[in-house]
Amino acid sequence: KYLSKLLAAGFKVAICEQVEDPKKAKGLVDRDIVEIMTPGTATVETDDSPEPSYILCPVADGENVALAVADLLSGEFSVETLSAKRLIEKVELLLPKEILVSEEIDGDILDNLKTAAPAARMSYQEPWKFADDFAREALKKHFQVEALDCFGDMTGAELAAAGGLFAYFRDLKKGDMAHIRALSVQRGEDAMHLDAATVRNLELVRSIAEGTSHGTLLWIIDATCTPMGHRVLRNWILSPLIFAEAIEKRQNAVGKLLYDAVLLAKLREHITNMGDLERLVGKLGNEKANPRDLIALKTGLDEIPNLLDILSDMETPFLNDIAGRLDPMDEARGIIGKNIKPEPALRIVEGGVIADGVSPELDELRKIRFGGKQYLNELQERLREELDISKLKIGYNKVFGYYIEVSKGQTDKVPESFERKQTLVGSERYITPELKEYEQKVLSAEERIFELEKELFLTIREHLATFAGKMLEVAHAAAELDAIAALAEIARRKNWVKPEFTEEDIIEITEGRHPVVEEILGATAFVPNDTRLTSDENQILIVTGPNMSGKSTYLRQVALIVLLAQTGSYVPAQKCRLRPVDRIFTRVGAMDNIARGQSTFLVEMIEAANILNNSTTRSLVLLDEIGRGTSTYDGLAIAWALSEFLHENKHHRAKTIFATHYHELTALPEAYPRVKNFQVAVRERGETVQFLHKIVPGGCDDSYGIYVAKLAGVPETVIGRAKQVLSVLESGETLNRETVTRIGRHKGKTIQTEGVQISLFEPENHPIVQQLRDMDPERMTPLDALDAIVRWRKKWIR
Repeated sequence: KYLSKLLAAGFKVAICEQVEDPKKAKGLVDRDIVEIMTPGTATVETDDSPEPSYILCPVADGENVALAVADLLSGEFSVETLSAKRLIEKVELLLPKEILVSEEIDGDILDNLKTAAPAARMSYQEPWKFADDFAREALKKHFQVEALDCFGDMTGAELAAAGGLFAYFRDLKKGDMAHIRALSVQRGEDAMHLDAATVRNLELVRSIAEGTSHGTLLWIIDATCTPMGHRVLRNWILSPLIFAEAIEKRQNAVGKLLYDAVLLAKLREHITNMGDLERLVGKLGNEKANPRDLIALKTGLDEIPNLLDILSDMETPFLNDIAGRLDPMDEARGIIGKNIKPEPALRIVEGGVIADGVSPELDELRKIRFGGKQYLNELQERLREELDISKLKIGYNKVFGYYIEVSKGQTDKVPESFERKQTLVGSERYITPELKEYEQKVLSAEERIFELEKELFLTIREHLATFAGKMLEVAHAAAELDAIAALAEIARRKNWVKPEFTEEDIIEITEGRHPVVEEILGATAFVPNDTRLTSDENQILIVTGPNMSGKSTYLRQVALIVLLAQTGSYVPAQKCRLRPVDRIFTRVGAMDNIARGQSTFLVEMIEAANILNNSTTRSLVLLDEIGRGTSTYDGLAIAWALSEFLHENKHHRAKTIFATHYHELTALPEAYPRVKNFQVAVRERGETVQFLHKIVPGGCDDSYGIYVAKLAGVPETVIGRAKQVLSVLESGETLNRETVTRIGRHKGKTIQTEGVQISLFEPENHPIVQQLRDMDPERMTPLDALDAIVRWRKKWIR
């Protein structure tokens, strides 16, 4: 627990151990640093979180940056090249525990890294450890290859980042890392690039309010049985596929598993028994696996034949690929089963780890140690008969060792060859040469058992580590199977439907639902909505309507349904048909970035600029209240121009849903044919407004903001005054204090309430009226009523 606290606080922790046999030492026993752990390189689990623990290493490459990413516990190791902007977004998404950089890193890049990952430890390394020759040799030595071409084409900067990271691991004494046997060169050509703003706004893996996974898309669909499956599902959400063929492979696997609920349940039961196989293999590769870890590893691998048996009847490309990677690892399982006890001690020094029959010497020593009870019983009976002492007994304690105890009334029968060892009130204790010899044999046997078990265990673990690379491939395959089975389980539980992919440029959703909001409200309370976006007719939807009516929920649900579909999942809708989008952009919510000196409006404009510069005709754009961070006319002008750009620019003609309170934008369809107006339906009854949460054609010219303020508990005096100001605005008069004050007069009299003008034409908003509503005349005494009138006269009559 101390290690986890220190690492969480960002410290490097030196692990010191004895490196000399204490029995052979002269004076102090030699100790040395055997490993240095850092927040991003811990080789033991320091908490129960299933989340990955990343360390990143960026290396500048002209205008771009090469980025190496590693997770020592799960064995993930990859490298890719990104633009400087994309690097920051990637860092924000990965939430690394540590970032390793050259001591000569560019100051601007360093500042951006610190801002993107303020909680990460920044570690520095000598520049020469990123040099081409040094980095290349570090990788070749680890992977034991003559050339690195087997991992794909890498740029010089990618090589420097990956090699520099491995040099850092070596400096920290990370052992062989035998489970990391491959380097993945990422090019991102088959996955959607989600920027940090979109991941945050859609709350894919972390909620905005709480900063946890609760209330996120991951929270809804995470029916995985193991932590390793959770990590795969998380990666799928953050990297949706963009090609229909790849998506449909996952989708068909989900459908195949969904077809037989009993078989799916059986499959998930076997996966559950595997535990976190990835991290168990990681501990083995990092030389940290204890005896129980090896048994857990065998238990997990024992489920592989069961999984293969189930998968043999499921002929789909995705599941066939997984089955092809699920090696039962018979030799490794056999080594563990033959050499390690089924229920070993946690620590090697406790003994009871190595199975019987592995070592003849160990078996003989155990007989001496544990078979002594029979010998002592026989010795006790023999001495009782020879000495005629019926109550003579042989005992043991940690202070005096073995002894023969005789009551004081019988001590005259004790031979002179017995050596007195201890005198008690009612008895004497003795030792004999035979008992001394036995004691020495038992004690030396125990010591030798611990010594021998440790030697054997380390040898077995070292041998098993040679299988770690293959075991990790098996673990990755099992993790993917867990993730795909989770998607099938969620589709079964929630009755989601299979989306259809088409070459037609369309996003068509019938009775779509927001998966998270529906879970919280309940399926019967959520109002589903239809969506139709096309490149030739309904390219831009202008959605107007009241606050709190569900515009933002509608925007997000469209994005989440599309994203779910492109992960291979089924979706919460009655029907869904679409062509895969290449990007999803969102401009939702109000947020500043004080660390970068960016105001709320500046952040809004930066995100808008990103959308305008990077969206394509195949993108999905979701805009919520663009322009609200500045003056009304400025904001309206920006919103109007932005809509025109997305409609008119043939390279950025993205399918767009724009929720806005600028009712002036409802005039856009008159000038632009692919813009359509939609509104959130409401029902008015007197002063009561009912939000129906239904998206229907047409524009809305009322936001019902004052009504929402009233629902929120804003004081009646403020509500009344807001209505007066609104009436001035709607009349077209110039808004100033004199105008609004005049509207609030009646027959030359002005009622003043704490600096606010109150009109007699709207007595229902007067504080006296509110107090009258709160009174119960039937329970008031005449004195109470008179007292209220006196208070009112003093306060309101001038």
